[in-house]
Amino acid sequence: MAGKKKPIKGAVDSAQQLWTAGVGAITKAQEESNRVLENLVKEGHEIQERTVKFADQKVVEVTGKVSKLAGSVSSKATQHWDKLEQVFEERVARALGRLGVPTNKDVQQLSERIDQLSAAIAELTGKKVDTKASATKRTTTRTKKSAE
Repeated sequence: MAGKKKPIKGAVDSAQQLWTAGVGAITKAQEESNRVLENLVKEGHEIQERTVKFADQKVVEVTGKVSKLAGSVSSKATQHWDKLEQVFEERVARALGRLGVPTNKDVQQLSERIDQLSAAIAELTGKKVDTKASATKRTTTRTKKSAE
């Protein structure tokens, strides 16, 4: 019987060694996996910081370019609008001229002529007429009517 116990004891010792080696391997693997995980987390944070910094730089660049482009487009649009407004005013003035509608200049000349004639009448009749007051009254009345 003593001969049978030695192979069993050897098998138990081998099994014990295998068990201990397995536990050691698992412990070592856990320690390594924790270190690997910590390194991956650290690298992930670094990559995220670089990515955010890069994205912020690109946003600033694009914002500057878009602002510059918007300013340029706005300036060109304003120039074109001014040209269009000028062309429209000229065409309306020509159309009104063809229809015989007097211009502002014509009305002012007539108003001045009326003042001169009023002064001449007042001189001939001996009545005093305030030509400035009458001219202002006519201009004010005319302006109010055109605004309505």
